[in-house]
This record gives sequence, structure tokens and C-alpha cells, in this order.
Amino acid sequence: MSFLSQVEVYVMASVRSRNDKLFFDFYYQNIRCREQTLLKETKANRIKLEKVLENIEIQIMLDRFVYRDMFPNSNRCKAFKLFDDQIEAIKANETNKADVILQNVPNFEAFAYEWLEESKIHWKISHFKNVSMIFERYLIPEFGKFNLDEISRAHIIKYRAGILEPKRSSKKQLSNDWINHVMTPLRGILKEASLRYDFQTPFNNIKPLKVVKTKIEPFSLKEVQQFLKYVRSDFRNYYTVRFFTAIRTAEIDGLKWEYVNFDRNEITIHETLVDGNVETPKTATSYRNIQLSRVVVDALKTQFKITGKNTYVFCNKKGNPLDHRNITKRVWYPTLEELSLKRRRPYQTRHTCATLWLSAGENPEWIAKQMGHSTTKMLFEVYSRYVPNNTRQDGSAFDRLLLNANIEEEATYE
Repeated sequence: MSFLSQVEVYVMASVRSRNDKLFFDFYYQNIRCREQTLLKETKANRIKLEKVLENIEIQIMLDRFVYRDMFPNSNRCKAFKLFDDQIEAIKANETNKADVILQNVPNFEAFAYEWLEESKIHWKISHFKNVSMIFERYLIPEFGKFNLDEISRAHIIKYRAGILEPKRSSKKQLSNDWINHVMTPLRGILKEASLRYDFQTPFNNIKPLKVVKTKIEPFSLKEVQQFLKYVRSDFRNYYTVRFFTAIRTAEIDGLKWEYVNFDRNEITIHETLVDGNVETPKTATSYRNIQLSRVVVDALKTQFKITGKNTYVFCNKKGNPLDHRNITKRVWYPTLEELSLKRRRPYQTRHTCATLWLSAGENPEWIAKQMGHSTTKMLFEVYSRYVPNNTRQDGSAFDRLLLNANIEEEATYE
């Protein structure tokens, strides 16, 4: 069939009406076919049949259309018997090949570790450790002995529901966010296995659990000043940098003096430190230069007198990077408790800086770059609601504008 005739055939395929009943009108093997249906001419029925016709056209294009399967009572079945027999023979051969492939499907444990080794080249060390832990603690004990094609959708959903509830009353309940992290490598393993061994992945349409957004609880400027005044003096510089640069925990842990530039009053985020491993920043936009306020520059200059001969800006007496978990336990929480301040995670220093910048009237695009965000979208979604309380920009400025306009108008009339 010529290209032109193929186009004409495609154009001719349609759902049409005759005596208020819908029928298919299409070409197959250069023969025009009209197949009557029992459906009345309605918009809903027409939409339904158009989808069927679309499927017919796709099967024809792929040489998978068996006429007698679609229209078993049609008079044309005899005319297309030879074509139907040939296509069914091809399908049967493909099925036999698939059966052979499925007979060689490995069990979950064997393939999972193969997948892990192949995938780790794309991951950071910390992520590889997390996935390995998920394997050992969750996935292998549950799915390890099953062949990959034996794992069903129901099995996955039942398992996920099971780990939602702790088995012992003393055991802490897992969060939805963490359960989603457990399910992520399981999804990846089954997806890759389904492609290699030609079976349908059972993870279809299993949506992640809904995750409650982390609560943002920034400090007020007064609380920041209070904290910095009373925190241990050997950690005052550390927390000054955290509160007034929006730096992430892994970023300040990995901050080296080579990335501090006193001439330009900025620090460069080029490395992070996660569980003792030097890694790249969180995202591409996390590579950035943070411009420093005077109070941060002063804190860093003071810190340089203490640790300037070492590699890391904040380190112990041996020059090794600080353990932020240890600092949180020994310094952060005790200081909050002593000052009767609400107990909050140290990451709130980053949120605090963002709200203070916004309340000070800094350009949102500048703030986003400082924080390592690609756009201002997250900035407004997460932090903007805290700004009115700090700046008292609660609509009163607009009221004043209208009031001044009325005064000017009255003055004009006078």
C-alpha cells in the first residue's frame, strides 16, 4: 500500500451512524470494512466506540489485529481467516518465548543485590547506605525468597499496611515519609526486572502515602539573639553562621576554610559532609556562593583565630569535623531548655534565616539563590506566611494608600 493510500485509509476510519445505530467504518488489508453495532447514536456511545476504533487501528499498525476476535459474527471473518491464522501463530510463538523467559526469572534477593550494585554508581555514599539498610531490614526478609514474577500487587500493599503499625507497643511507628522511602527501591527493582524478564510489574498504580509537610517553626529575631547570648561560647560562632546564612547541616559540617573568602565576604558551598563522607551538595543549585552579613564575617574571623590552621571551619581539637548529632544533644537542646524556648530541630535555623531575610525586605530572588533554590516558588509557599507578623504588612499599608488617595482627592476639590 502506498503512503498516500495509508493516509487515506487512516482518514476514512471513523464511527458512523445508520438508522440511529452506530457502526465502524475502516480499512483492513485494503478492504473497506463496515461493522454494525447495537449501540444507539449518543455522545457517550460514540466516545466509547471511538476508543475501540483507536485500539483497532493500533493493532492493525502493529500487525496484531485478529478480525474474528473483534467481530466473531461478521461475514468478513472467512475473508480474513488466512491473516488471522498467521497473526495468531505469531502471538503463540511470542507467548512461548515469554514462558521460557519467565522460567528463568530469579528470586527477589538475587536480583535485588544485582540491581543495587548496578545502581550505586548513580548515588551518593549516604544514599547507598540508606538503601542497603532498607534491603537488610525490610525488603529481603519479606520478599527475598519469592521469584520476582510471583510478587503481586496485593502482596506489596499488604506488606506496606503491615509496617505502618508497629508490631510491639514499645516500637515507634514508622512515618509515611519513611515508608515511602522503603517502597522506592522496591518499585525500582520490580520495574527493572519486569523490563529484563518481560512480565508486568506489580507496582502499577500504587501511589505513595500522603506525607504531612514538615512543620516550619522559625525563631523570632529576639529569640535568636537570646540563644546566641546564652549558648556555650565555643559554639557561638557555629550557631551565628547557621542562623544568619541559611546553610544546611551537611553544608556547615563540610565547610572548609578554603571555601571562605574574606575579601568578597562570601562562602562557597562546594562540598557537604554526610555521616563522615565528603559528598556533593544536595542539588545542582545547591552549588552556590553565600554572601555574608557583617555579623557572620565577624564570627568567622573570630573562628579563624581558633581553627584557621585546620582544614574544617568547625572542628574538634584534633581537627576532625564536628558530629552534628552530638552537638544537637549536648549543646542545642540543653540551651533551648535552659532558656525555656520551644524545642525545635536545629534545621529551623535555616527556616529562621529565610523568614528574617523576607521580613527585612530582601529581594526574594536573592534569597532563593542564597538558599540554593532554583526558583522563588518554595520561598513563597513555605515562608511567606511568617512575614506579616514580622513586618506588620497585614493589609494596613494598602489601607493607608487608599486613605491618602482620598485625602488628596478632597484637597483637590477644596
